[in-house]
Amino acid sequence: MSTYLVRKGHSLTGEITVPGDKSMSHRAMMFAGLSEGTCTIDGFLPSEDCVATLNAMRACGVGIEADSASDKGFGPTRYVVEGKGCQLTAPTEPIDCGNAGTGMRLLAGLLAGQPFVSELRGDASLSSRPMNRIVTPLAQMQARIETLGGDGGCPPLRIRGGTLVPTTYTLPMASAQVKSAVLLAGLFADGKTTVIQPIMTRDHTERMLQSFGVEVVTEGTHISIEGGQPIKARDFHVPGDISSAAFWLVAAAAQPGSKVTIPNIGLNPSRTGILAVLKRMGAQITEIIDEDHGEPIGRLEVNGAGLKPTEIGGEEIPNIIDEIPVLAVGAALAPGTTVIRDAKELRVKESDRIDAVVKNLRAMGGDVEEAEDGMIIHGGKQLRGATVPSYGDHRIAMAFAIAGLFAEGETIVEDTACVNTSYPSFESTLKRFI
Repeated sequence: MSTYLVRKGHSLTGEITVPGDKSMSHRAMMFAGLSEGTCTIDGFLPSEDCVATLNAMRACGVGIEADSASDKGFGPTRYVVEGKGCQLTAPTEPIDCGNAGTGMRLLAGLLAGQPFVSELRGDASLSSRPMNRIVTPLAQMQARIETLGGDGGCPPLRIRGGTLVPTTYTLPMASAQVKSAVLLAGLFADGKTTVIQPIMTRDHTERMLQSFGVEVVTEGTHISIEGGQPIKARDFHVPGDISSAAFWLVAAAAQPGSKVTIPNIGLNPSRTGILAVLKRMGAQITEIIDEDHGEPIGRLEVNGAGLKPTEIGGEEIPNIIDEIPVLAVGAALAPGTTVIRDAKELRVKESDRIDAVVKNLRAMGGDVEEAEDGMIIHGGKQLRGATVPSYGDHRIAMAFAIAGLFAEGETIVEDTACVNTSYPSFESTLKRFI
């Protein structure tokens, strides 16, 4: 079993480059595959999750060639994609989505409008995650999707694709994945499909569709798309993933004397909630936008000065949901009480992240109370090294590797192979600071 062995580290200094954005890599590969021509995707994240989406598009007849010169030691980051013009080919066998919840949910919307039967499968973790949240709105569009995983509407998904009708769907929860699945299905419906969000969520799908020549109309929390629009071929650069950068942002901000620069990072306003939270906690972070071609890209500069407690909840939760585990570690390092609420969605991620964070913080000497929708962390206690499980969850594994940098003694994070789903080079960067 793969593990991280972490000892108390020193101040973080220098430049840290993070891999391509996971959310954008999934979408760029799908949209390029649906385009009418040849696209080059640069900066693609060659993690297990994103490669699963790449392989799914290949299985549907899309030609995809890797540029071997772009291999970073964990896989190529540049691909040339020959689009199929929204007319995919029936896969010859079930599509394996691995652990990629984003991939499965978006592919379900995409495949619902194709004239063939397909099946989406996942690993044990993904097979336990609820899919009724996409099945319900897609059924409203007359998509025929069966959940084959028993109670709770879990994968595998069998999709009998065909003609779809437009709809107006009000999301019962804030979810960029559900929104995106409906909008993708809307591309294949005859008329206007509208998604109404309770609050604004990540808008990579809307921005990227527009960059591929598709008109998307946003009016407040209403997002609309007309079916039948072609997807034009274009080259796309995937910036660094701010969710991956979050681990180093917390580590640097919490360690006085640290000075870190993170270049080529995506600074989409629907993803930078982590920066707002850390600044409330006293972090000294400067954002510099270098370019903006649909997705703002720039660099972050962090000067470590220690952290203080805060309250995290409400409308900011959907846009920091992936960063909450490492923010909880930061809160444990901040003297005082931090409250995290309105984050019940964490219980249906790759693990029950509320339960995982609470158990692991307690194992390391943290003082934390569990709530149904979050936790209360009484920070400032000296963490101590411990052996903690990852629960097969990449973000739990990485968050507690960061905790180990601040703990007395030795920390062992178990079962860390899961980190390859999002950040294959994490360990090599971690070793720079131990």
